[in-house]
This record gives sequence, C-alpha cells and structure tokens, in this order.
Amino acid sequence: MAVMPMFPLGSVLLPGSVLPLHVFEPRYRRLVQDCLDGEPEFGVVLIERGREVGGGDTRTSIGAVARILEVLELPDGRYGLTTVGTRRIRVVEWKEDDPYPRADVDDWPDEDASMVSAEHITDVGSHVRRVLALAAELGDAAPPVTTEISDDPVLASYHLSALCPLGPVDRLALLAAPGPLARVELLERLLDDIDEVLHFRLGGAPGPPGDG
Repeated sequence: MAVMPMFPLGSVLLPGSVLPLHVFEPRYRRLVQDCLDGEPEFGVVLIERGREVGGGDTRTSIGAVARILEVLELPDGRYGLTTVGTRRIRVVEWKEDDPYPRADVDDWPDEDASMVSAEHITDVGSHVRRVLALAAELGDAAPPVTTEISDDPVLASYHLSALCPLGPVDRLALLAAPGPLARVELLERLLDDIDEVLHFRLGGAPGPPGDG
C-alpha cells in the first residue's frame, strides 16, 4: 500500500490508454509540480457525483495510475499533460484533500491472462471494428478501425474496451472486471447493445448477436 496523489475526473482511464489533461486548478498544478519533482505518476478515479472543479465530489474506489509522458508548462502556470494509464489500483482510504486529493492505494492486478484465448480476443476485436465502422458511417466520432491491439491478453482487453463508444459507467464496469476473460465477455454484451442501437439509427434490422 502506498499514498498516491489522485486526480478525480468525469471519465475513466483504462490501462494502455492515453489521457491528455489541461491542468489549471491551483491544487492540481501543485500535484503536477510534486509529481515532476518525484515519481511522475498519479491515480485517476471516476467522479460518481459532483464536479471536477472545486472539490466536494464523490469518487469511486477503483481507478488506474496515469504516468506523465509529456509536459507543457504555460506562462500563466497551467500545464498541458500527456499521460498513459499503466496499471489498475484500488483505493484503500482517502486522505484529506490537502494540498490536493491523496489516497492509500493498492495495485490490483488482473487475473490469469491464460483464461482468455487469442482467438477470443480476435473475435471481439473484429466485432469492435464492425461497430466502429458503423459509427463512422453515421458520422459519429470514432477511432480508426486500423488501431492496433496488443498481443498481451490483459492489455488487449483494455485496448478493445477503450476503443468502444461507451459511457463512463460502462467503462468503469470494464475496468472493474476481475480479469481479461470477464472483461471481454462483458464487452461482447455491450457491443451487442451498441450494434442494435447503431443499426436502428441506420434504419435497418440489427444483425445476429455478436455478428455486427
């Protein structure tokens, strides 16, 4: 267990995902300064209720570690950051928000990656790409279908989850899945729901479950 600076947000960070941040609140500018003076990483958790600015929010107890890759310091003291999610964490206890949010956290490794096969990952990846193609056809913002997926099953399950057009509650459920098998199985169910909505918007009948 370790005390970690925390950055509650209105979105969910998944391991392997890039997270750009515009840091302007004084407390989070202090957080960035401390990270740059020491270990360049902090925890990111979802705000369940409340706002990102000003404090007084209610936060989830699971999240991911963001590692700072690039820093742009602006003349007025604001920061532009590029970070990447590296690993999953659980919050054991929140500390006082002084000078910024902090918490005792434990790393939360995924279960055995051998529980999900490469073929299963490939099948889900194909379904993700079909959904993204449908979304693009409708004019929705979507990542390119050519986005590469890791060969590592755990990271692949996170990559596929990050690509899907999902809200924060669904992303949080994917982050909280015990391991890659449970994550891709949940993702398959979510993909079927997305498929149905996209086909409805296109004016056609949905395809068979799991078949686009």
